[in-house]
Amino acid sequence: MDPAPLWVAGDAEHGAGRLEVRHPYDGRVVGSTSYATEAQVERAVAAAHAVRHRAAALPLHVRADALAAISARLAERAEPIARLITAENGKPLRWARAEVSRAVCVFRAAAEATRTWSGEVMRLDTDRGGEGRLGYITRVPKGPVLAITPFNFPLNLVAHKVAPAIAVGAPVVIKPAPKTPLSALLLGEIIAEVGLPAGMFSVLTVPDEQAGDLVGDARLAIVSFTGSGPVGAAIAAAVPDKHVVLELGGNAAAYVAEDYHTPAELDWAATRIALFANYQAGQSCIGVQRVYVDAALYERVRDRVVAAVAALRTGDPFDEQTEVGPLIDEAAARRVADWVDEAVASGARVLTGGVRTGTSYAPTVLERVPADAKVACEEVFGPVLVLAPVDSVDDAFRRINDSRFGLQAGIFTRSLPLAFRAHRELEVGGVIVGDVPSYRADQMPYGGVKGSGVGREGVRYAMTDYTYERAMVLTGIDL
Repeated sequence: MDPAPLWVAGDAEHGAGRLEVRHPYDGRVVGSTSYATEAQVERAVAAAHAVRHRAAALPLHVRADALAAISARLAERAEPIARLITAENGKPLRWARAEVSRAVCVFRAAAEATRTWSGEVMRLDTDRGGEGRLGYITRVPKGPVLAITPFNFPLNLVAHKVAPAIAVGAPVVIKPAPKTPLSALLLGEIIAEVGLPAGMFSVLTVPDEQAGDLVGDARLAIVSFTGSGPVGAAIAAAVPDKHVVLELGGNAAAYVAEDYHTPAELDWAATRIALFANYQAGQSCIGVQRVYVDAALYERVRDRVVAAVAALRTGDPFDEQTEVGPLIDEAAARRVADWVDEAVASGARVLTGGVRTGTSYAPTVLERVPADAKVACEEVFGPVLVLAPVDSVDDAFRRINDSRFGLQAGIFTRSLPLAFRAHRELEVGGVIVGDVPSYRADQMPYGGVKGSGVGREGVRYAMTDYTYERAMVLTGIDL
């Protein structure tokens, strides 16, 4: 198979060397590309910097039409793109198809948001000194965006950075994860078809250890990074004068409250918890990791969750029936196994799973896990779920907040007061009521607090993050 080209200032080019992409399930080569040379990186960044004013001046209809065309082309090619995601990432086809569908929605939402992206007019004669004055406030791009994306959603997390950039008229340089570059490169091919100015986008495969040069380049005004906490912290420390958006990790918790007790409710909660602790082999920042259950319900919930987890279909991600595929590589699977073994050595009990086979780790449920075990206090990023009973709402909320992360939480309750209390007291970026913390709508604000990052994604919210207010005051206006 021919190597996938890079996209340098909108042009297809090949770089140096060969980057092979292997299928996580069986290790076979599923594609390849090359690494961008220093000269190609320089041309991409220089072009983004040079085109920034032209990009910002693009009429709204031009941006919106481009975004709508990208959305339509993704939809037209949905099945082969989904298969490409499964090939390079290892997620089951059903989840790869869902990822493509979400990316289609992201670009469509960005097109819609662009058409209503307008300024604000305000009278300033609220005080005597403002008589005859009118304010006009718009938002303008802060500058070109460096988008650094991870392996777990190799298309949709790129979309969440690229679509808002095009919407506000900001050039974007995309650095996809070296393990999963093919989806981003294919997206580059689609973007190249919609007629944006040359230099407005680039997709460059750069080794992670060389990404610091891009991060530090003064011509890239914004760094939008999704990935691990230590890397995000290093980026923020390296460029304190830049605008940095960090979507980092989590160890998302769910709470099943006492009022959520009918058999149908418990079945729903258990099914959702089981599925979304494992649906990307646990490789999701908002995958369910910790579950706290009211003590009166604990045994009923535990038994249902264990049965639902044990029933999940694992195996070849290209099999239509597979629900849980492999982790990204064997090193990741070994790390998950080590963390579970450490927890068991400290007194944890395995209720199901706990077995590694190559790059796969069986969906696993643990109880009696010490609070300081890695599987409880760090981000597992694997198919491991920790269950624990709690004595009260106070106890549940204290445990949920007892984390250095704060991305999202899920609360299974029918009580509206409890829902609003959770929203008020939980130290997270989002509270999902009646479902797991793994729910995300692509138009909603998404991001965390504490060690889970700074800034927000979600199309309109990212558009705001990429821009600043610029005010103009008209004087001598007869109002």
